[in-house]
Amino acid sequence: MRPSIIIPVLNEAPNLPALTRQLAPLVQAGVEVLFVDGGSQDGSASLAEAAGFRVTRSRRGRACQMNAGATASHGDTLIFLHADTALPTGALQAIDASLRTGREWGRFDVHIAGRPWMLGIVARMMNWRSRITGIATGDQAMFMTRQAFESLGGFPDQPLMEDVEMSRRLLARSRPACLRIKVTTSGRRWESRGVWRTIFLMWRLRWNYWRGVPASRLAEAYR
Repeated sequence: MRPSIIIPVLNEAPNLPALTRQLAPLVQAGVEVLFVDGGSQDGSASLAEAAGFRVTRSRRGRACQMNAGATASHGDTLIFLHADTALPTGALQAIDASLRTGREWGRFDVHIAGRPWMLGIVARMMNWRSRITGIATGDQAMFMTRQAFESLGGFPDQPLMEDVEMSRRLLARSRPACLRIKVTTSGRRWESRGVWRTIFLMWRLRWNYWRGVPASRLAEAYR
């Protein structure tokens, strides 16, 4: 397996020092790590470059940035990592083992870091729902073979739910590998908006998406 870790960033300067420290040993071991900046105004791209990482630029939008990163990368396994998410020890070995079973894509279980005690329940529900439905979210560090990615034309160029839509399309090829080791992602979204408010918002957005409401309209409600 030749992995490429692709990280879309937009004004993520506070998270980059910890993330680059975590990823530095992987780069030293020969793993390709590529940051894709969508027009940050806080120096995110410069921070990543100063830490010795390769940075490319693209049009703003997580789907667009991930697609640009995949195009610029060289690995045969693509790992899409949010800038506020940390991979667990042994992540690459676990990905390799799961794809050798014939699966073409997958995701990790997630732990949400933060003060509210409800975040633990939110994480367990996310993991359970994903395992049952086969739908992954970007917080779970989705990974896939380059062949699967390219056969689907990459992530759909939409402003929200690109991870859900990509999961639906990947399901037509194989069920996901649901890795039980956990990535750790920031609970800042829940903390800033309120845990219950965020839960109900995400439920409503998902429900409306399944009903066929355009992602552009849902993105307005999400903001």
